[in-house]
Amino acid sequence: MRPGMTVLARYSMGPAALAGAAIVASSPQTVLNGGIPATYAATGAAGVPLSFLVIMTVMAFLAVPYVAVGRHVPHGAPFYAQLARGGNPTWGLAGAAVTFIGYSALQASLYPLLGSTVAGLVGAGEWWMWAIVAWLAVLLLGQYPGAVGARVLGVLLALEIAVVLLFILAGLTHPAAGAGTAAGAGLAFAPSSLVVAGATSTLLVYAAAAFAGTETALAYAEEATSYRAMAIGSAAAIGGGGLLYCLASWAYGAWNGFADVRNGTARQPLALLGEVYGSGIAELSTLLLVTSILAAQASFGAAIARNVFALAREGVLPVSWQKVSPGAKGGAPLGGTAVQAVTSAVVLTVMALAGADPMTTIFPWLSTIGAVCVLALLTATSWSAYTFFEKGLGGNENVFVRRVCPVAGGTLGVLALFFMAGSIGTLLGTEPGSTRPWLVTAVIGGGVLTAMLVGRRLRRTRPDVYRGIGRGVPDGRTVLDPALEDVEV
Repeated sequence: MRPGMTVLARYSMGPAALAGAAIVASSPQTVLNGGIPATYAATGAAGVPLSFLVIMTVMAFLAVPYVAVGRHVPHGAPFYAQLARGGNPTWGLAGAAVTFIGYSALQASLYPLLGSTVAGLVGAGEWWMWAIVAWLAVLLLGQYPGAVGARVLGVLLALEIAVVLLFILAGLTHPAAGAGTAAGAGLAFAPSSLVVAGATSTLLVYAAAAFAGTETALAYAEEATSYRAMAIGSAAAIGGGGLLYCLASWAYGAWNGFADVRNGTARQPLALLGEVYGSGIAELSTLLLVTSILAAQASFGAAIARNVFALAREGVLPVSWQKVSPGAKGGAPLGGTAVQAVTSAVVLTVMALAGADPMTTIFPWLSTIGAVCVLALLTATSWSAYTFFEKGLGGNENVFVRRVCPVAGGTLGVLALFFMAGSIGTLLGTEPGSTRPWLVTAVIGGGVLTAMLVGRRLRRTRPDVYRGIGRGVPDGRTVLDPALEDVEV
């Protein structure tokens, strides 16, 4: 890396900030108020709490090699860099394309959700009007380094988790008849509760969607105080999120009664909070649902911006996109923030002009595309981690990290992708036998094909850039830290 290359706000985010940035991306309030009731309603299965534990275990096997390689390949575009180093530069470009599609889809999917929620609460305005307000807020937050955003979003996350914990306490202490602690646990955590005719794959897919975003901690590698901070942040996001959603779904089933959640007559979480703690907590939870969605949008926007910045710095994308905010308190990826803002604006404008319904078309389609992309990326990086360590590029990692977890995670990831493929029609709300779900594959496949063509062109016309893919990590001894920029000697 040449002296004078741009860098982000280095060594500014510790474990708590990294964990917070990853957890807010999965939006706990959205999972509580939307994901958990929808999963029970769609599957009729009592095993929703167990499904979160199963997916948490799968995510752990996928995360171990991903984080382990991240120690040796700290990069703002972790999937891109790891696939390039474990496989080849073209793999890295394919990973970058899928990352951009996935994170952009997840972020854009939340705009109609937020817009519709706010429009329903205030009783005024179209969803797209409130989506524009959210878009401006995300653009504003992107002007600040990750540590600043983490502090702002951290306050909202703390309130979110507190309300979810209050819900868990209320649900487990106010169970419906026959759904008390022992009886409810027997229903929620029995292995047979996952085996429901026609619903098992849907159950696991819904649970997996709740974890999308928990892997984003590694995108802040350049800003992390240490590798240990990234590892702790990732573990806290996956483990903490999994346990929180497991308990919340158990409390929801116990409070409603598992018979009611299976036949579609269940009450919503806000009703319980109002009954037990009063209208004030219920209103706070409603407000936090809005801020939770906004925080998730900002978190995905930050991850997209760092991916764009990292690729621009290596010359794969226009070098002007590597622009960062100046000064000792700077180091925010302004170029990447602008790119993600334009992308989301274009996607939403096209869908709004096409008259697509915000909640039955835009939200399920974009969120499904995003979830498939994240799972595919984690699966691919598990297999690339195996080859990375086989090449001798690691350190003194034990066999569990070098071989067991990559193979187990890669295998489980492939199985999960097949489960998702089998349920994609349900997620999208299409008719049985419809060919429309193939559009998801077409979008992702188109991105991969484009990346491969770009790779061939770079290898032929700019071989130096092609060889440097995934290797653009600045040397701290030769690059001026933004924190020292204002110091006069």
